[in-house]
Amino acid sequence: MVSAPAEESAAKSPHCILGFGGVEQTAEAQAQHSPSDTRGDSPPAGPQRLLLLDGHSMVFRAFFALPVEKFTTSTGQSTNAIYGFTSMLIKLLREEEPTHIAVAWDRSEPTFRHEVYEEYKAGRSETPPELPSQVDLVQELLGLLGVPSVSAPGFEADDVIATLALRAGERSMEVLIASGDRDAFQLVTDECTVLYPGRSISELTRMTPERITEKYGVPPERYRDLAALVGEKADNLPGVPGVGPKTAAKWITKYGSVDDLVARADELSGKAGQSFRDHLDEVLRNQRLNILATDVEVGRGVGELTMAEADHAGINDLFDNLEFATTLRDRLFSVLGEERVEDRTDGEDGFRVELSVPATGELGRWLEEHAAGGDRAGVAVSGTWGHGTGEITGLAIATAGGAACYVDPTRLDPDDDAALARWLADPALPKALHESKGPALAMAAHGWRLEGLTSDPALAAYLVQPGQRKLDLVDLCRRFLNRELEEKSAEGDQLALDITGAGDDGAAEREDLALRARATLDLAAGLDTDLERRGAVRLLRELELPLVRVLAEMERTGIAADRDYLDGLEAEFAAEVRKAVEWAHQVVGREFNLGSPKQLQQVLFTELRLPKTKKIKTGYTTDADALEWLATQTDNELPHILLRHRDQTRLRTTVEGLIKTVADDGRIHTTYNQTVAATGRLSSTEPNLQNIPVRTDAGRRIRRAFVVGEGFQDLVTADYSQIELRIMAHLSGDEALIEAFQTGHDFHAEIASRVFDIGVEGVDSEARARIKAMNYGLAYGLSAFGLSGQLGITPDEARGLMDDYFAQFGRVRDYLNEVVERARREGYTETMLGRRRYLPDLTSDNRQRREMAERMALNAPIQGSAADIIKVAMLDVHAALRDGGFTSRMLLQVHDELVLEVTGAELDAVRALVAERMAGAYDLRVPLAVSVGVGTNWHDAAH
Repeated sequence: MVSAPAEESAAKSPHCILGFGGVEQTAEAQAQHSPSDTRGDSPPAGPQRLLLLDGHSMVFRAFFALPVEKFTTSTGQSTNAIYGFTSMLIKLLREEEPTHIAVAWDRSEPTFRHEVYEEYKAGRSETPPELPSQVDLVQELLGLLGVPSVSAPGFEADDVIATLALRAGERSMEVLIASGDRDAFQLVTDECTVLYPGRSISELTRMTPERITEKYGVPPERYRDLAALVGEKADNLPGVPGVGPKTAAKWITKYGSVDDLVARADELSGKAGQSFRDHLDEVLRNQRLNILATDVEVGRGVGELTMAEADHAGINDLFDNLEFATTLRDRLFSVLGEERVEDRTDGEDGFRVELSVPATGELGRWLEEHAAGGDRAGVAVSGTWGHGTGEITGLAIATAGGAACYVDPTRLDPDDDAALARWLADPALPKALHESKGPALAMAAHGWRLEGLTSDPALAAYLVQPGQRKLDLVDLCRRFLNRELEEKSAEGDQLALDITGAGDDGAAEREDLALRARATLDLAAGLDTDLERRGAVRLLRELELPLVRVLAEMERTGIAADRDYLDGLEAEFAAEVRKAVEWAHQVVGREFNLGSPKQLQQVLFTELRLPKTKKIKTGYTTDADALEWLATQTDNELPHILLRHRDQTRLRTTVEGLIKTVADDGRIHTTYNQTVAATGRLSSTEPNLQNIPVRTDAGRRIRRAFVVGEGFQDLVTADYSQIELRIMAHLSGDEALIEAFQTGHDFHAEIASRVFDIGVEGVDSEARARIKAMNYGLAYGLSAFGLSGQLGITPDEARGLMDDYFAQFGRVRDYLNEVVERARREGYTETMLGRRRYLPDLTSDNRQRREMAERMALNAPIQGSAADIIKVAMLDVHAALRDGGFTSRMLLQVHDELVLEVTGAELDAVRALVAERMAGAYDLRVPLAVSVGVGTNWHDAAH
């Protein structure tokens, strides 16, 4: 019989035994509370609820609850744990409504448990590389939310939680503990509940005394005894061989605690009893290690654990960097409530307007009195727009003096309509309008022309922070003005209204629109300062804002489409999809869903036993790269068939999308976006015309569907030739590269001849292809590894090719190095026109994020400068057509190409005009080259 008294085993622990949850606490432990431990611990005024979260435990659970591959930013930062943790925190705050809160964190240094047992927590699987940086970001978010974080050297988060839970219990506070660590079950009482995560991060089980007893067969105060017997794999604490939870629970129920079992060890019968006696030392060690310390110096009292005021602007910035969708942000701000923060811009309590609804015939007088003095006015518009059309249902104007008016365009008499049209079209009267392209379309449909636009807060905020994803007015007011934009005011809200002449009908819409107009005005003023500091005022005023009207006209005009041709093309692609499906079924010998990754895994790797691809959470990947690889590794036809099926399906989907967007006028009206790509590139949606393949036969066939419209003779396409490479030569100043452009030879062949030291005539197609990939790869920030993937060579071969290239063009290498180092020092890159892209990850400790930022730093100046140049060209071409009285018009901008619709009499003049204006958009050391083509459809107009 082993005799190891409980008193002795307890004494060996350097800290007091947990007293919360029914386990007796020593008088010595109760006396160890220092004065600093009770700061803020005056008796509570009413019912109090303390929410304690085990930080690392919950982040870890969130990480594995959400697929990391689906939560990654464009810079390579994984965000699944941050997203999951934030969602869980929102749920807890909303449903539990704690009055006090804290998040406890483990620390990196060893704890007192490691002093007792060196192998404590040894053998844990390696931390996923995507996780550590997310822990830092979660802690940053908590700081912005005002949620206290607590930790203590030499202790785990469990110990900190136990200490705080005990003290909260002494204050008669209800305690909730969110933790995925079962050690926390020791803390459970009628007043303390553990919220234990289930399979999903949103599933939290309330572990009450009854629930623990039902699940484990012992009450909470005996859970640590159970754990000492069965062990804890996560902590590397092996249990008694042959003793499972049921046997352990039976012994504890019959005999009592581990200490009682030690005293009566000889009474335990059978193999299990002998195993207990053989492993008694391990059981006692487990018991010492799994009980929680309650005398931890946490540096603050329970009463201090309340949320401070949240930093809304900081949260917005962080969420922008993490590229989180609007939904999560809205959920978070909703649960935080509408607590007002101090306005840092002008010290006012908020947006204030005195709203008028001018009587019939009085609008001109109101505009003359309030909005004709030359000060900028804010404009807000309600209505619908898109696909080249628009309708205005309401318009509000607000001035810096506080006056605002509302008009209903559908009820304006001719005199008022004319007065408003004159005011909108007056370029001497500055205006601010948020997300102005849509309203500009609607105004044009109404017969109004918008001039004098000096600010669009969405565009201004995009130039200030080009990586942000959310640009709605409410969010920008939070971010840049620290104000909440609400629909109406009530007893001290930030937004005050004094409504005169409004009546009750439609008052809410009028109030909302007036406040939006005033918010737009104030936001424009605030952003002016940021634009000035970043040197972006000219970009906004001379490039982006003038482009709004050009894009609006292009969207309204659209491009004619051959609907019958598209219908035939869709039927053809649909037939090819069906053929691929039948072929695949024939090869496999049974039917299966070609679009189901799970079924593809079964067919490829289980039934056909093809080589395994990259391991993912659900098995092995079946993405396009994997299928391409499989096609080279096996003679089986299926990978080729699957690739063809996907290609034809994608083409069919593209054509179907085009058919759906053909408007009643027989034209397709795409929507252009100025604020999506961080490099400054335009994008298009509904449909995405930039997504149509240009180098494949199928893509070229789709382009045949875009035709010249009635009343015009031809389409003219004008495209920059190798603009990125010309910009790279200009920026690097590499004389050899500049000279290569001036030889008159094929550029890529000329570069290949220099790199490989052969005559131009000796350059074969393979050598030219390698150098072409190199040329564009450098302009796009491609690494040696990326180049090797493109060319199908080893990384060492790719590095050798790059070395040979840089031996001839050394200034290119120096320029690329300088770009990254300068961006690292200054925090941003800059285009030739001054467009900045901020890259904070250039100094990140996370290698993956840092390398992604370095590639962006290489790419942004070249790609951004190309984007700026094509925008300048668009403005110049549009102005030349307008000022020259041409009927011909610009229809599309796709990458570096413009598409125009021309009349027969104007063809030669327009061709020359477009080539001249595009070539003259910027003066480079290597002149811009423009190729022009003519045809009755987009394909035939190619050059």
